[in-house]
Amino acid sequence: MTSGRGARSGPLPIDGSLFFKLVRVVNLTARPFVETLSRAHRLSLNEWRSMVVLASRPGVAATDIVEATGLDKMSVSRALAALARQGRLLKQADPADARRARLTLSPAGQALYRRIGASATVREAQLFAGVTTAEQAQMGRTLDRLIAALRASEPEQA
Repeated sequence: MTSGRGARSGPLPIDGSLFFKLVRVVNLTARPFVETLSRAHRLSLNEWRSMVVLASRPGVAATDIVEATGLDKMSVSRALAALARQGRLLKQADPADARRARLTLSPAGQALYRRIGASATVREAQLFAGVTTAEQAQMGRTLDRLIAALRASEPEQA
């Protein structure tokens, strides 16, 4: 039931939704990045997510970043274009496939990754401080199953 001001008594339909809780966790963990690091370094969240993949797997292609992050192709394309404009990304033709570019962080991109990566590691530790190692392992397995189910339900790309 709602009052005249739009307040609702009782739980909302989203309160028990695991899906909505996952969305909320992602949003809550991203908020400090957007409020501080993003503004300070002129870096979007999708640019940062792309940088994390590039730091972990130098020489990957844009499609590998799409796969690793779950972002759509256009979001990754925009993020990579911005990183390149800002001098944070290097592109090199793939000798095995001329249609593909191998991507790496430039020295400036690597330096920024190291600066921001330290605070990201602290944030991750804060997030999991109250979760046991066993619970984290179980959560990892459950998330892997959810990711696999979502990938299996995706339509085939032509």
